[in-house]
Amino acid sequence: MIINGPNLNLLGKREPEVYGATSFEEYFSHLQMTFRDVQLAYFQSNIEGELIDKIQEVGFSYDGIILNAAAYTHTSVGIGDAVKAITTPVVEVHISNTFKREDFRHISYISAAAKGVILGFGLKSYELAVQSFLDG
Repeated sequence: MIINGPNLNLLGKREPEVYGATSFEEYFSHLQMTFRDVQLAYFQSNIEGELIDKIQEVGFSYDGIILNAAAYTHTSVGIGDAVKAITTPVVEVHISNTFKREDFRHISYISAAAKGVILGFGLKSYELAVQSFLDG
């Protein structure tokens, strides 16, 4: 399960110099073609509570969650607590290298509970995250 947070519905339009020119829907099709033997699902919300609800919904039954909580990564204790509460492993993903950006983006309330963190490889960060589950 890929879960994306706020403003990631604007990929392809929003700050293309940072996030690229491809929408996530276009990229998700690419992921499905790349990993044909993997059942991938996708959810996006701009609302913190909906992200927590989705993490709780899938967090005991899916093989893995790829979570890009976007700006909530740096502000949401609730999302971090949701990741701690579930048994499904979570890989935290970011498109940009958050450590090359504003200081507030250097803090994550998710990383300590995540299986791993992948950032700075553009949309390929998601592909690396899927591969991390396949590699064990």
